[in-house]
Amino acid sequence: MNKKSLAYPYVIWAGIFIIVPLLLIVYFSFFVDGQFTFQNYTKFMEDYYIKAMGKSISLAFISTTICLLLAYPLAMVLNGKDISNRGVILLLIILPMWMNSLLRTYAWANLLENNGVINNVLAALNLPTVKFLYGDGGVIFGMVYNFFPFMVLPIYNALAKIDKGLIEAAYDLGANDITTFRKVILPLSMPGVVTGIIMVFMPALTTFLITRLLGGGKVMLIGNIIEEQFTRTGDLGFGSAVSMILMIIVLITLAFMSRKGTLDEEGGLF
Repeated sequence: MNKKSLAYPYVIWAGIFIIVPLLLIVYFSFFVDGQFTFQNYTKFMEDYYIKAMGKSISLAFISTTICLLLAYPLAMVLNGKDISNRGVILLLIILPMWMNSLLRTYAWANLLENNGVINNVLAALNLPTVKFLYGDGGVIFGMVYNFFPFMVLPIYNALAKIDKGLIEAAYDLGANDITTFRKVILPLSMPGVVTGIIMVFMPALTTFLITRLLGGGKVMLIGNIIEEQFTRTGDLGFGSAVSMILMIIVLITLAFMSRKGTLDEEGGLF
């Protein structure tokens, strides 16, 4: 049996569920009532949609940065020699991913709402309550919570693959901890960092569920606009055009991050 024939089911599956929907999105974005037009794309140039795209990129960037700042030290600790319960910590990081993201986000919405569990506890202790939700802060918190494991695991895997002999050699040559980290550990872990950034930034940029539940409809991101066009207003053409623009931004970001990862591996940035 030809080995290539084993790939036919996957090719058919990709064609039906990836290629065909993508072609439909392209068609709907350029054709209105059967006529070719750029009307849907020019509509996106309105201030409201430009601001929504800018806010989406901004919140995704902030969330990704927070995940990176929290995940890298944790990954280094997990990769340390003296961690005996490494498996337990990794399990605690992965465990939330076994639950549906909708349920996780609903749970946090109930905990953080104005009359939620946390504010009720604060009120019982005669402490001032805090407005956690319905703003940028709540959305960023939801993004960091949901996507944090996607940053930790790639960085940890990259650190675990580093040859410990290289680190020992750096110390033998007189390098201190900072120099060893900057010249050896960080460059060799950059593939994991780049992968983590991509895996967090992309879903954060396109999310709409977290914004709806934790933003309370007061934070409008580009994912929410696309959802509204397909589920509420029924404007498939404009929704498809916005989806195309978002896909182009994602592809540009992927190309840039892949290029950066290649340069880092080759030592071009150090």
